[in-house]
Amino acid sequence: MVLNEFMQDYVNIVSKMAWLLVLSGIFFIILFSLMFFLLKLWIRQVTKNCLPELRKTDDKGRKLVTVGFFHPYCNAGGGGERVLWAAIKAVMKRYPHVRCVVYTGDTDAEPSEILNRANQRFNINLPKGITFVYLKKREMVEANRYPYFTLLGQSLGSVVLGWEAMLSFVPDVYIDTMGYAFTLPLFRFLGGCRVGCYVHYPTISTDMLEKVTQRKESYNNAGFISKSMVLSHTKLLYYKLFAYLYGVAGKRSDVIMVNSTWTYNHIKYLWQADYKTGIVYPPCDVSEFLTISPQAKSSSSCLNIISVGQFRPEKDHPLQIRSFGKFVQNLSSNDRNQYKLLLVGSCRNQDDTDRVQNLKELAEEMGVQDNVEFHLNVSFTELKRLLSTSTIGLHSMWNEHFGIGVVECMAAATIVLAHDSGGPKLDIVTKYADKITGFLADNEQSFADRMKEIFKLSDEDKNEIIRNARISVKRFSDEEFEKNFIDSIEPLLNFEGVSE
Repeated sequence: MVLNEFMQDYVNIVSKMAWLLVLSGIFFIILFSLMFFLLKLWIRQVTKNCLPELRKTDDKGRKLVTVGFFHPYCNAGGGGERVLWAAIKAVMKRYPHVRCVVYTGDTDAEPSEILNRANQRFNINLPKGITFVYLKKREMVEANRYPYFTLLGQSLGSVVLGWEAMLSFVPDVYIDTMGYAFTLPLFRFLGGCRVGCYVHYPTISTDMLEKVTQRKESYNNAGFISKSMVLSHTKLLYYKLFAYLYGVAGKRSDVIMVNSTWTYNHIKYLWQADYKTGIVYPPCDVSEFLTISPQAKSSSSCLNIISVGQFRPEKDHPLQIRSFGKFVQNLSSNDRNQYKLLLVGSCRNQDDTDRVQNLKELAEEMGVQDNVEFHLNVSFTELKRLLSTSTIGLHSMWNEHFGIGVVECMAAATIVLAHDSGGPKLDIVTKYADKITGFLADNEQSFADRMKEIFKLSDEDKNEIIRNARISVKRFSDEEFEKNFIDSIEPLLNFEGVSE
């Protein structure tokens, strides 16, 4: 009897606790929904008077449609920036009723300076009407700000930067063109925007997970971590959790564009949204580089090797210098002095400048300081001139997502020697009509061997490789990019009257 009463009391208590939990859950859902609604309302109220010139209507009473491009380093001068300006040009040409806004952290550059640099570096002449929103918190996404947990730090920093951008102006359509996936839910849910993204390189990839699993040391897996089983397992857990969150954020995008087969495979796996993901190869100024005559490449005096790319750690310029040093080490003094390695690229910040200084010291250590030249932040005209004097176009980044510099070198009649991985391997340095279009290597010795092999080719063989390469890269032209980009974002711009 006593036991039955006890059981009955126990059941009643459990039942009441269950109802209490249910009611608490409902309360918190209602509270969260209310807070979310109020926050969204507050954002709308705060931003309604931002950039009033973009809130005007035309003579037919139609509101201007705005597209915001999130690109905090829009003045950097790299391949990602070429995509940005080509995309904006394509949108403004196709949709005259659309106004483009660029969120940038380049507070030291006037709009005219940024547009002039885009024209000088990429030969892209942009139409008038682009509005710049300057962000003051760009340091929040700087890698050197986070010596540990860099991926998480930069991603949380991008949310802070995205919040600043959203409070400065809320567009109708938001497109991230730099890979800050965690800003996508912010603009979609709080900003009420249609969102899209162009992914150059996944913030985290299955290759990174594999390197930590196998405990391989690299620029993003320090030696003290790779040598410790405990630290490696901890980092792997951190990477897996981050990869999950990255996928959750990225999947919020209405349209997902990726720049290569390699990137597509990783994003498909991580974001699980292949039904709205497509490859849009980046724009390469193929037509301009095709004007370079290949005749000079036949000359025995054209013994330059050129590398085109930003001075970032993942580009692995040290591998280029060491490989070049290995290539010339057994040559006579007279012969080795004829060969030059031209390192052409832009510096985004002091870290990149320091990296160039370290490379100069490495060249001196290798005894090739007189054979290595640095050409920083060159104009488009100067880039064409340097390419016209070079026989080999060198690329050394492991798992480069695409490789605009590789395409430019191929179009400019240099024989490409690229890393045997990523975009160059899967999309660019592939056979055309069953004939080779360039060479691949993956370490110092193989790069040095291929350099020697290329310089020993006959003029006839060189010209055949150049001819095949130039035909094959026409699929990466500006025109192809414009068409595919516009086709991809068309659902985002499905506003009444926008295409009229």
